[in-house]
Amino acid sequence: MFENAAGVGLLHVGERSPEQRAAHEWCRAAATAADPVDPTAESLDPARHDVLWWHRSEPVEALSANARESIRSYLSDGGGLFLSLQALTAVPALGIDPVGPDAVGIEDPDEPIGYLAKRLHREHPIFEGFDDLRIHTAAPGEQPFARYVEVLPERGEVLSALVHGADDAVRDLPLVSWRVGEGRVIGAGSALRFGGHAEGATATASSRLVGNVLGTLAEGDVPGRPHDSAALARFREELSEDPNRPRYHLTPPANWLNDPNGLIRWNGRYHVFYQYNPAGPMHGTIHWGHATSEDLVRWEDEPVALSPSPEGPDRDGCWSGCAVDDDGTATLFYTGGRGAIQLPCRASATDPDLRTWAKDPDNPVIEQVPENVVGSEHWEAEFRDHCIWFEDGLWHHLIGSGLADAGGAVFRYTSPDLREWEYAGPILVGTGETGGMWECPELLDLGERRLLHVSNYEEVISFLGQFEDGQFHVESEERLDHGDFYAPQSLVDDGRALTWGWLPEARDERAQWDAGWSGVLSLPRELAFEEGHLRQRPAPELEALRTTHTCRGIHVSDGERSLELSGRHLELDATIHAEDADEVELAVLESPDGVERTPIRLTDEELRLERAPSSLDDRVTTEAQHMPVGDLERPLSVRAFVDGSVVELFVNERRCLTSRVYPTREDSVGVSLAAHGGSARVELDAWTLGSAWNANRARSPTR
Repeated sequence: MFENAAGVGLLHVGERSPEQRAAHEWCRAAATAADPVDPTAESLDPARHDVLWWHRSEPVEALSANARESIRSYLSDGGGLFLSLQALTAVPALGIDPVGPDAVGIEDPDEPIGYLAKRLHREHPIFEGFDDLRIHTAAPGEQPFARYVEVLPERGEVLSALVHGADDAVRDLPLVSWRVGEGRVIGAGSALRFGGHAEGATATASSRLVGNVLGTLAEGDVPGRPHDSAALARFREELSEDPNRPRYHLTPPANWLNDPNGLIRWNGRYHVFYQYNPAGPMHGTIHWGHATSEDLVRWEDEPVALSPSPEGPDRDGCWSGCAVDDDGTATLFYTGGRGAIQLPCRASATDPDLRTWAKDPDNPVIEQVPENVVGSEHWEAEFRDHCIWFEDGLWHHLIGSGLADAGGAVFRYTSPDLREWEYAGPILVGTGETGGMWECPELLDLGERRLLHVSNYEEVISFLGQFEDGQFHVESEERLDHGDFYAPQSLVDDGRALTWGWLPEARDERAQWDAGWSGVLSLPRELAFEEGHLRQRPAPELEALRTTHTCRGIHVSDGERSLELSGRHLELDATIHAEDADEVELAVLESPDGVERTPIRLTDEELRLERAPSSLDDRVTTEAQHMPVGDLERPLSVRAFVDGSVVELFVNERRCLTSRVYPTREDSVGVSLAAHGGSARVELDAWTLGSAWNANRARSPTR
């Protein structure tokens, strides 16, 4: 591609440095035409230069108005601009992005470094000719760099992270692309040296990458930050062939997802927001992703709803929060993070589809935290996540935290108008046994009882009891889910509580990066208090996903294995009569030879899901998961939802265990039943389930 470029303008301001001269010499040898251009002294013409390349070893501290306008005019006329090394610092001055790289300096790596391509963009021409996501482009030695680390570009699409030797540095982001009107910009802020030690395999890789970038800017298109549903659907399609990617659970179109946020039904549609990192499949620089549905079954990706404001109290992340109806205006409360400070912020919807939001200029809406709040290495005070409801003439606002001399705590504030908040003290304080910090508190009215649940980094603890005189009085306590389930949030719809939780990955960071996505939301669950117990059941609307159906009664004797059934996207509804068997085993995602399989074992006392045989990938979690069932009525009813890498179990509508498993073989799709130590009888209904995503249809804005 690069060889076909008509010309490259080699930008410089003032005297060229030795590194610039080396880069320019390389370019002259590789390009049809390449000549130095000083934007302070001459105009820039796309007819003369297909691409401008600014390779610079020092930050751009200042830029003359003439140079700035000359480059901007070139871009507006459809030109392509490549900013390498510390020239990347020019993006704010050139009006490309208000947020420039926050890590700028000189590094001296002791191993080769380079670019860690995002799986999402692996097939883009920028990475043509490379067989691996990890591209080492610079040998050890001193070199300048400019990268995004704690902040993200507001308008740019991140194309890669950094690789350092054999280690992935997924939070160091040196390669970004922008669309600026008709123009195109790519910034590559690390590991591109042409002088000094630029030789060998790293120099070859560097030359190929730079050639690909210049050729792409001259002839092709560059990825832009997606701003509409159609672009997000294309992201989703890029990753659709991954067999471990769920198809009927809520997932991000790509990149990272964690806590569900801002759940609300508005104008006849369900809105699920979630913690989202557009930079890649890793936690950090949190935005709010957004998906909508008319029926809880078919979902559509919506544009990102909240992004950090470069000068605001949420500069480093728009963390978890909730949604309320403020006299006809959908309103979000969320935690803004800036430096080591996290405080509550507010935003109001500016359109009926809840796609655009205006942040309150008075953010943060609460400026002081209570005394003795626990801190951490990341935050001066752990004070975040929001649950708001109206009762007895006041708005009540719960915030998760912890007290340094006690344990996790849920603080309450009250307000007559959602604007001025008065501290009312904690509604419940835990002990060290329930964790030192409680995240994501939520209080639900289930009729005869209230349900308060909190997340303590390890598990979700649910308390049943009463809320009276500003205090929560606990009557019983248990885990809400016994597996990979965290930070749930609910909406109340026609009197029923619908809850989603975050299902984190059970594989290492490298595996998540290679997949291109991370994080799933659970199925929507109905929570209810019935017959003295908390009930959890899948929302009945999910039955609309069912396609093919199998129904049979099965009798298995000791050691027998039965059932000809297969699929990666299934619903299984089993009533299990153990008879005299010591253990009944239901296995899913099983290869024909049994090398890969996920056994779900039921004894008199517990359900145990074994993960050691579930995958041949050594990057995944192998720890077994357990849930007590000894006190539940017989026969046991087990509903299992299998969806790619998710196994979500509901037992007697009383207890849940959610797991993440990652089969590697294409034929790991089988289902089997077995009995051990005796015989058992199972009544089974099984369905194949369809996709939840309307990937090919983008909804138009409401008029």
